[in-house]
Amino acid sequence: MKFLKNRAWLVVCALILFGTLPALAQTRPAVNLDLRQIMAAPQFSNSVQLIIALSMISLVPFFLISVTAFLRIIIVFSLLRTAIGTQQIPPNTVVISLALFMTVFVMSPVWQEVNTKALTPYNEGKISMPKAVEIGMKPLNQFMLRQTREKDLALFVQFAKIPIPKTPEQVPSYVLIPAFMISELKTAFQIGFLLFIPFIIIDLVVSNILLSLGMFMLSPVMISLPFKILLFVLVDGWGLIIRGLLMSFR
Repeated sequence: MKFLKNRAWLVVCALILFGTLPALAQTRPAVNLDLRQIMAAPQFSNSVQLIIALSMISLVPFFLISVTAFLRIIIVFSLLRTAIGTQQIPPNTVVISLALFMTVFVMSPVWQEVNTKALTPYNEGKISMPKAVEIGMKPLNQFMLRQTREKDLALFVQFAKIPIPKTPEQVPSYVLIPAFMISELKTAFQIGFLLFIPFIIIDLVVSNILLSLGMFMLSPVMISLPFKILLFVLVDGWGLIIRGLLMSFR
């Protein structure tokens, strides 16, 4: 079958798994497990590789959230919707779709580098799968390192009980990924805090006006919602937020 001959899907799905699992296996000397050697074995048939690839595909959404720009983007969009008070508008499908396409846009230079340096040479038979995985992990690790705070990285290096890396390339993937996720969460909440400030001011102004007029039966949230939407539209809120998110990844 053509699909069995072309094992490009295996490289894409194994980039992250093979970058993390071998390092985790090394932390337990009692277990002799090296997935790269197993996959490189000549007797490892195409059928078994296909089964492993299909199993890895089910884990792709978790890695998409963990090691890309998706985490920061989706949290900012969710906090924005909460700050405005529109509840389920835009719908979850729209928010997730926009976050997904923005992730593709932000990560496209990384994927292009992976395709040029790892996937294409592997398809042409110039390099082996373990070598393709090793080369393909480097651009992804560099992206995560640029977005990771030194404090968060030092935290996981300390608890992993490994020697302090002298260069960024020496940081194991199983240490880098959780540090990257914590840094992304902190950055997303910082952006969300700034988004809440103008909408909270509108809520306070509307609440004070209704209180001074004695309109206790009216909900301040319902009255302030149109003004918050109007403010968001007048200042081109979506354009400002998208611009800010894109600039935050430089």
